[in-house]
Amino acid sequence: MPERSSSPKIAFLDVDGTILDHGRRIAPSTVRAVREARAAGHLVYLCTGRAAGHIPQAVLDIGFDGAVTNGGAFADAGDVRVHEETMPRAELDALIAHFEKHDLHYLLQSDKRVYAPAATRAALVQHLQAARVGKVEPQTSPQEGFSAEPIEDAPLTEIAKAVFFTEQPGAVDRAKAEFGGRFHIVRGSMPLPGGSDGEVGLPGTTKGAAIEKVLEHLGLDRADAIGIGDSWNDIEMFDVCGVGIAMGNADPELQKLADEVTTTVLEDGISTAFARHGLVE
Repeated sequence: MPERSSSPKIAFLDVDGTILDHGRRIAPSTVRAVREARAAGHLVYLCTGRAAGHIPQAVLDIGFDGAVTNGGAFADAGDVRVHEETMPRAELDALIAHFEKHDLHYLLQSDKRVYAPAATRAALVQHLQAARVGKVEPQTSPQEGFSAEPIEDAPLTEIAKAVFFTEQPGAVDRAKAEFGGRFHIVRGSMPLPGGSDGEVGLPGTTKGAAIEKVLEHLGLDRADAIGIGDSWNDIEMFDVCGVGIAMGNADPELQKLADEVTTTVLEDGISTAFARHGLVE
């Protein structure tokens, strides 16, 4: 077992599938590891595709030094905003037209909130109910992570990210083909029973780019950073951080893109990675 690191490190942690078992449970070892690492002088940041207002309170209560949210559209170091980027209205209008043309369910994310049409909100409720069949009572409510406000209330000049899903396959590849490099489009990580889902941001708006802003603000080097995640929006985080670590529950193809693979979300994945790199004993 490596000795505890004497030099400060900074860890960036994805939420769904990394801290949370996709909105349901948090391993007690994760809570202990984060708190012990921070007590030892290391920094621990959230790095999530969620809007800030949709991070479950059970996650926030663990305690963090800052957060990258909306897949890299926003970054806060403590109370200081170090990065912010929203979609120009023309780009957003083009996205919405694409979603409606292809009859896709979609959500729009601002800094704090998530908005969706009525049909999308109804589909989310159905998926959540299906996901709970046969499962033990969750530690955190799944609806805490997927509830959305009416699309009519969306502040269209403040949207930073979009998410879409459908029961039909191929929607992500079709969006990439239609838009080319106009947007950054990746496969999503919604726990759906089938079909396809994706996440959309502006070109260059990634977790990795936001992490670079945080490191620059803090005067830290990439070598000081550890990134841990399980989703396709974590690839740029793996590339930027000195060590990129995939969760054991991540897609095997995604695991190949990381420097290391740890155990699964509920099998002490974060604490195992922290111990391996000396953030905790």
